[in-house]
Amino acid sequence: MSNKLLSEIKIDKIGSFQNRVVMSAMTRGFADKNHCATSDILNYYESRAKNDIGLIITEGIIIHPSADGYNNVPHLFTDQQMLSWKKIVDAVHKYKTKIYAQLWHCGRISHSDYTNGIDPVSSTNNPATGINRQNQKPYGKPRALKTNEMESVYNMFAHSAEMALKAGFDGVQIHMGHGYLVDQFIDGNINDRKDKYGGSIENRIRFAIELLDSLIKKIGNEKIMVRISPSRMMGGLYEWPEMMDTLEKLLKELDAAGLRQLDISCANSNYFETSGKIIRQIKKQWPHLLIGGASLTIDEAENEITEGLLDMVTWGRAILANPNFVKLIEKKLPLKEFNNSMRESLI
Repeated sequence: MSNKLLSEIKIDKIGSFQNRVVMSAMTRGFADKNHCATSDILNYYESRAKNDIGLIITEGIIIHPSADGYNNVPHLFTDQQMLSWKKIVDAVHKYKTKIYAQLWHCGRISHSDYTNGIDPVSSTNNPATGINRQNQKPYGKPRALKTNEMESVYNMFAHSAEMALKAGFDGVQIHMGHGYLVDQFIDGNINDRKDKYGGSIENRIRFAIELLDSLIKKIGNEKIMVRISPSRMMGGLYEWPEMMDTLEKLLKELDAAGLRQLDISCANSNYFETSGKIIRQIKKQWPHLLIGGASLTIDEAENEITEGLLDMVTWGRAILANPNFVKLIEKKLPLKEFNNSMRESLI
């Protein structure tokens, strides 16, 4: 193994990352009653930083109270919430690890229990199918955003991004995947709108591009990463309709807008059947920073970097199970297997 995985990488305006290992965003649900990060959350991230993770992408952080959909997840809307994250950023930075805030709007993957009694919003009036595991109720019926309401959502993201940079985060990751709000516009199986935000591919990606444009106007393009998930396992393989045409047009517009960092996520899926398949098709179109992985072995990760397919590799559950993940792979020691009981506490 050539150890490219453990080699330094530099990103314009961000600086040097000590290696190419990324701790992927994982929803945890241990915030306090004010949706602030706690000392336990600080210890959780610091323990990964002191063990030489190159980049930490936080758990999803809700951008506004109306964007929530989960029990006890952190927010980044108030000064109090920002200051709670600043303590974590400062702790992580002591160990040369970089940290991005993942900014999150759940859209229809929610319920009025989590949005202060108001209906969740989405691209559509149709609720998600199934039972919400957060409250054991059917997902709430969403309200389709009106055409003139889009800017208010963009402003929520912008405010949260500005708060993240004020807290000292090295960058932000905008969550446009996994069936959450932005994905609900891109995905033609969900988006049934008749206005300029629905119908054609160009219209369905409009929300994502306008959101990115508005963020770049506020904070510049250098500190923004976008996460998408065109192909993932969701009760079987799930892919966007017209997936490759959608990707081609979306990536062209993201590039033109100025995006330079992209995460193609497959959640907890087989990489080669989902993200890896896509990355092989779009790599020539996307010459900028590209991250992904999740389910790769160390040798597979090394190969993806050596082949020029990925610049950095993400792991979630493996780093949850092994806070000393980088140290273990440096010494070629076995990794502890993840099990679901590990979700129950911040270890």
